[in-house]
Amino acid sequence: MQGSARPKTSHPPWVKLRTRRQLSMVIVLMLRIEDNGVPNRDLAREALHRSRRAVVMLLRTIGSTVALVVIYYLLPLDRTSIGVAIAMLAVGICALIGLVVFQVRLIIKATDPTLRSLEALATSAPLFLLLFAATYYVLGTISVSNFTEPLTRTDALYFTVTVFATVGFGDIAAKTEVARALVTGQMVAGIVIVGIGARIIVDAVKRGREQQPVTTQDSAAGASAEKASE
Repeated sequence: MQGSARPKTSHPPWVKLRTRRQLSMVIVLMLRIEDNGVPNRDLAREALHRSRRAVVMLLRTIGSTVALVVIYYLLPLDRTSIGVAIAMLAVGICALIGLVVFQVRLIIKATDPTLRSLEALATSAPLFLLLFAATYYVLGTISVSNFTEPLTRTDALYFTVTVFATVGFGDIAAKTEVARALVTGQMVAGIVIVGIGARIIVDAVKRGREQQPVTTQDSAAGASAEKASE
């Protein structure tokens, strides 16, 4: 006894037409993503370039910081007077302001303003701290009574960092009016750098991002949105 044949189910023509349309739409979308979107290799290449820039920025920052510290320990500050030390501090502060202005311009024109701003902060802060550390060391060398204990170069740098961080352990303190005036000046300058300086750098980062050309990903997203709206 032969089994009965399964009846063939016939679909209406509009069902086949709908399936074909869906398949064609999927193919068109895939081609559109491949043509107008950002391929994965482009994203990987961009991430690789960004990581390389970050590594170069880190190496430059470490190199400049090490160079400043070496100069600080090698300068003949033992044979410097208080007038010369204060003059050097004033010149150094002016140079620091000029450096910040120059770095703000670089941030605005940079392809990656965020990395450039981090490099600017990492370069300016050590210079600021070492300028005051050198001045404190000269004060401690000229007269031991300026501070509660004699200062070596490392002690002066340590004291400068504690003042900048507003930690105030109390193991080293200024005793004379000149030393206290300089410490007060560092406190005020630190507030200005942390407040106004950071604000200027953040605004520069925003301006740099606004002036950047539209990326491929943004243009592709805009093109896709326009085609979808049509």
